[in-house]
Amino acid sequence: MQATITPLDATLGARITDLDLSNMDEATWKAVEDAFHEYGALVFPGQHIEADAQVDFAKRFGNLETLNPEGKPTAVAISNKTEDGSVLKSDDFRYKTLRGNEGWHTDSSYMPLAAKASILSAQIVPPEGGETEVADMRAAYDELSQEIKDKISDLEAYHSLYQSQAKVGYKIETGAAYGYHNKGAPRRPLVKVHPVTGRKSLFIGRHAYKIEGMEREESQKLLDELLTFACQAPRTYSHKWQAGDVLMWDNRCILHRAMPYDYNEVRVLRHTRVAGENESELVPTGRDDLAADFIPSGSNKNDYYNAKGPNISPVVDS
Repeated sequence: MQATITPLDATLGARITDLDLSNMDEATWKAVEDAFHEYGALVFPGQHIEADAQVDFAKRFGNLETLNPEGKPTAVAISNKTEDGSVLKSDDFRYKTLRGNEGWHTDSSYMPLAAKASILSAQIVPPEGGETEVADMRAAYDELSQEIKDKISDLEAYHSLYQSQAKVGYKIETGAAYGYHNKGAPRRPLVKVHPVTGRKSLFIGRHAYKIEGMEREESQKLLDELLTFACQAPRTYSHKWQAGDVLMWDNRCILHRAMPYDYNEVRVLRHTRVAGENESELVPTGRDDLAADFIPSGSNKNDYYNAKGPNISPVVDS
């Protein structure tokens, strides 16, 4: 049976049915890959995909980013559930990461090598809230005035997970988890050219905090204005999770965020993240004043990950 691809009622996204992500022939895979580049975000309802199959599916898009302290390319949990079945407390840094995820962002822009794609599958969902929303930065760029396009055409911003968490009142120590490193803050253009489609998009989000050559306050004002403009209908889609759903997006042109929910309710999503290619996603870094040190690196290997905490799957930014 041929996969059915139905565009969403937005400038981005498509729903794909009549396929099994864990058992695709080459023609079906090519249709999914083409849809990924065309629509930027894909919804696969009711897949109930197993962890190993999700990893295999993600690997079709490229190398996996290793988000766990063991350095293995596996799926990890985006969850407020602890090993004993209770929910995270508000003073836990993993809870703070989950709350930070409620801001619009792109995955791993704070690492030297930014992410290509992210894939979530729903395991346990709360009765209300907890949606994942995506926003189209291609259409957002297209709708900018020529004056703004000219203003930002050569601008570059630094990205940092420390800084984005600090914006919402959370101070996290170096080595606490993936992303809290000493490699420096990557400097990325505000206007990104997609390496496959050639289409321009805004590359912004909560991790962007300082524009090269601008004062900090002026930088943040411009970044906030761009983000507010960009993340508006019809450039957004909100996915109401059902257990078994799979949602993926292209981090090179799509922002995403988690919506709030009652954190006394359990929410468990399984996450796989595809690393970008060096040619388009690896950039220089500069000193991050909230990190403990600055040791420039072109690798995402997190030598500072502190795995001394409870023996549960790590909560990562997504």
